[in-house]
Amino acid sequence: MSNSRYIWRKRLGWLVEKVAVLFILLFIAFPIYWLLITAFKPEEFVYSNAFIFPPTLANFRAIFAGDPLDFKPYLLNSLVISTATVLLAIPLATMAAYTLSRYAFKGSLPLLIWFLTTQFLPPVVVVIPFFILFRRLGLVDTQISLIIINLSLVVPYAVWMLKGFVDALPTEIEEAAVVDGCNEFEVLRRITFPLMMPGVITTAVFAFIMSWNEFLYALVLTRDEATTMTVGLLSTQTHRGVQWEWMSAAGLLVMVPIFFLSLTIRNYFVEGMTMGAVK
Repeated sequence: MSNSRYIWRKRLGWLVEKVAVLFILLFIAFPIYWLLITAFKPEEFVYSNAFIFPPTLANFRAIFAGDPLDFKPYLLNSLVISTATVLLAIPLATMAAYTLSRYAFKGSLPLLIWFLTTQFLPPVVVVIPFFILFRRLGLVDTQISLIIINLSLVVPYAVWMLKGFVDALPTEIEEAAVVDGCNEFEVLRRITFPLMMPGVITTAVFAFIMSWNEFLYALVLTRDEATTMTVGLLSTQTHRGVQWEWMSAAGLLVMVPIFFLSLTIRNYFVEGMTMGAVK
């Protein structure tokens, strides 16, 4: 009797687990699915619950038509700002992580803690001081201001991530390279950096995602010239209210680069996250 009760409980637990996983997947996937189908809906089907409709690309043409919307500058700004942030942040963070991992010096631990505490500061607290600073420097509504802001967000995060990857590498390989005549920079460039490439790629992807999705600073610091895709979504609100078909089409464009980037390097994610794990 006890054995049958155990089997019944085990089967019930399995069923509850599968139902919970299915519910979570539906909870996550359904908004994405609804965004996807709304992006291709004709205007007369937008406010209906129809799952079958004649798909159209009119919504995508509308957001790039130039009147009333033109998302081309927004897309270009987002690509330039996010790419520049990654290209600047990764070398800086790599050198900082290598130094903090391989050399013990006075103040290294407080410096690491300071890097971490910058991530706890709510952006809304510092956005106005940043705005005043950039206004005095004449950098409001420029790509440079957003690149600087994104670097302040990305570099501390990247340093912590990359330090874990450097810590996982055996020092014997670097010592052998020094014996062979390499200096410290050559060791980093020829030995350490190639070995930690999965971690670098993983960190770069997360840095790109953080820059691409940043909204608050872009909202406050831009007007017209440096507006990004996330802020440009607000322009889908017209005198008739939010044009949900335009909003969905633009939102899908925001998601596509991240999706394909993650899909392309998914193997690096697994290898990189395993490499940086605490053993």
